[in-house]
Amino acid sequence: MGEAADSGVGFAALFGVVLLVRFALPLVIFRYPLPGVIGCLVVDAADQTIFQTFGYDPPFYQSYDKAMDIFYLSIAYVSILRNWASAAAAGVARVLFYWRQLGAALFELSGLSWLLLVFPNTFEYFFIAAEGARGRWDLRRIRLRTWVLAAAGIWIFIKLPQEWWIHIAKLDFTDAVSDVPWFGPAVAVGLVLLVLVLVLVVRPRLAPADHPFTLRAPALPEGMATPDDRCRWLAEHGRVRSWPTLDKAVLVGLLAVIFGSAIPDLDARPLELVGGAAVLVVANAALSLRWVRRGRIASTIPGAVAARLLVNVPLAVLASLLASSGTTIPDAVFLAALFAVIIALYDVYRPVYEWRLAGTGARGA
Repeated sequence: MGEAADSGVGFAALFGVVLLVRFALPLVIFRYPLPGVIGCLVVDAADQTIFQTFGYDPPFYQSYDKAMDIFYLSIAYVSILRNWASAAAAGVARVLFYWRQLGAALFELSGLSWLLLVFPNTFEYFFIAAEGARGRWDLRRIRLRTWVLAAAGIWIFIKLPQEWWIHIAKLDFTDAVSDVPWFGPAVAVGLVLLVLVLVLVVRPRLAPADHPFTLRAPALPEGMATPDDRCRWLAEHGRVRSWPTLDKAVLVGLLAVIFGSAIPDLDARPLELVGGAAVLVVANAALSLRWVRRGRIASTIPGAVAARLLVNVPLAVLASLLASSGTTIPDAVFLAALFAVIIALYDVYRPVYEWRLAGTGARGA
């Protein structure tokens, strides 16, 4: 009995550590986008192996994994507001991101694996490709047609086969290499051919670089570099009834459905989660505008998160007490805290994106 209890505590601690890493690592994406998102990919691929190595099989692993994927992809999406000066690239990324989020929500509600084939995670690889390009070129030089073709190529030739392999055929790469003699060499040959195409065909056709390659995110533009700059912009141009509010409501609503399905003891209907998320978003928008216009809040990340926690947590507790679904207060507070981080980061960096669109020709060529 004692050994079983110790094992249970150890497994809980292991799961807690992995969960903390998967929450904290995405925040690196804002300053080091490419290493940050690749690090999230590596942890995503390794966490199940880590659990199995210690003899632990977490319940609801697939839902947990999808929820954490959506979280770091949401952070990557918000980082676009800070780092990308191209409205064309950001627009394509936005479509790809919400298409995947819709598919993930439908999958969580239905359990139908084929939905993940219809809604592939093209956004992730598109983000990596765009950040690789941003490391050397000004994204505004790249036309919308090029971004659309890049997204289509990733969708058709990379993500559709990968989603079929994982979710429809339910195959494992390690097992395939060991069970099929020709599979490993075929993969190696394919990778060599891909490298040759990139070096001999793609690279000679690339435009001259605009700057030396860098992994760091760009500095905030002059005029939006300080919290006071962003607050002034928000005070002048911010509205509760606006596209940013709708964008946040859709983002947080889909995230609520996905996380709500992943939490084992959360008994809430999708409409309750979406409605609660919309209330939180509108309340946050109204109060933050009021505070900004009265000069009471700075657009720093810690201050923004703390202010939204003050709003979200009491509302979440009240909602859990009034809900007919039996939602527990800890689950409601967890979701409220998660949304506070997402909403705060969005509100901090959305003025940067809008300022670029309004004044610096972010629409590009």
